[in-house]
Amino acid sequence: MILLESIAAVSAWRRAAPSADIGFVPTMGALHVGHQSLIERSVREKDQTVLSIYVNPTQFDNPDDLRKYPNLLEADLNIARATGVDAVFLPRYEEIYADGFAYAVDERQVSKTLCGAYREGHFTGVLTVVMKLLNLVRPAAAYFGEKDYQQYELIRGMAKAFFLETDIVACPTVREPSGLALSSRNLNLDAKGRSLAPHLYELISTQHGDTEVVRLLTELGFNVDYVVTQRGRRYAAAKLGEGSSQVRLIDNVEKVSAA
Repeated sequence: MILLESIAAVSAWRRAAPSADIGFVPTMGALHVGHQSLIERSVREKDQTVLSIYVNPTQFDNPDDLRKYPNLLEADLNIARATGVDAVFLPRYEEIYADGFAYAVDERQVSKTLCGAYREGHFTGVLTVVMKLLNLVRPAAAYFGEKDYQQYELIRGMAKAFFLETDIVACPTVREPSGLALSSRNLNLDAKGRSLAPHLYELISTQHGDTEVVRLLTELGFNVDYVVTQRGRRYAAAKLGEGSSQVRLIDNVEKVSAA
């Protein structure tokens, strides 16, 4: 496994790659079993696999959230080696945003709903950095988890709209035995939050209507942003904790019938 720490290094590696059949897994690090499942699928399906680790500041609407994001680089590199990654791209802000984020990719419909309605500019940051990474790595396929299903929809739509020659592949959400969707942000939950968090998946999986799920989550102590059923899925976002210690959880399931 090699480390690529500059755009020049990525370009040189890509030119020398023995095969164009490259799989790509973009991440912000703090890798967990969910990330591993994406890597393992790429390793199975493609000749070579590239992993990127980059905490992208342009997608954070809350400075506290950016500050608290876990940094576990050495552990992440060990996971990458163990799962068969061929190259790890470690971008630097100065190169990725040499223009100072003057140019951006903005989607005007889906990105304004659900998480986009609560996190101003979030998806513009996501789409912009993913576009840059796809242009640099030029993979045959890029793998994304269904836990961030709205993100997956937007990236798939972007690839289609801009005629990118990369398949955007959705991979099933990986969950803890309790049902809690694996997320790097789970590391920030305190003991009380850990005990409450599984109720998010539990309740959105019931046949209760969206409004009733909001009520039940609120009674448990969640600060609910939304529970919305649309486009064949039920989406939810809610926070646990107080003040700057709040942790925001998102999840989604295939559409269930309302009671």
